[in-house]
Amino acid sequence: MDQILDLPFEVALIALFAVVMVRVNATYWIGRGAAAGMGRTRFARALHRPKVSKAQVLVQRFGPYAVVLTFLTIGLQTAVNLAAGAARMPLSRYLPAAIVGSGIWAFVYATIGLAAIDAWLAVMAGSPLAAVLLAASVAVLAVLAVCLVIWRRRRTAVAPEDTVV
Repeated sequence: MDQILDLPFEVALIALFAVVMVRVNATYWIGRGAAAGMGRTRFARALHRPKVSKAQVLVQRFGPYAVVLTFLTIGLQTAVNLAAGAARMPLSRYLPAAIVGSGIWAFVYATIGLAAIDAWLAVMAGSPLAAVLLAASVAVLAVLAVCLVIWRRRRTAVAPEDTVV
């Protein structure tokens, strides 16, 4: 990671873009290969069901937007790119989305992401205990935020509707 932090911004941006393009395209082709391989098994009939066909049409139509948007999330990129390959999203739709998404990801990582990593490494070097406490605090805040969202959803789902008589 230190090597990327020491690179000029433009070089870091290009390097990050290249790495993510290789990763997402490899994931896409693994999904595509898995779907082709599954077509030769006893589960092949499942690929020809009406719901599966509808899902494939949806992925082929709206999948490029999903591909781009996953680059702004954590943890969804691999699943969506794998699904795009498995659903046989045409390359003419997948590649532009992968390029745009990879560009966004590389830019975010080359600016905010690397700065955050650099700051984290500085905190770790100064005080490993402070770094652990900071990470634990962030984790606790994330869990509390999720609990609050769940609590609000349950509360609104259980609340009776207001009726005007």
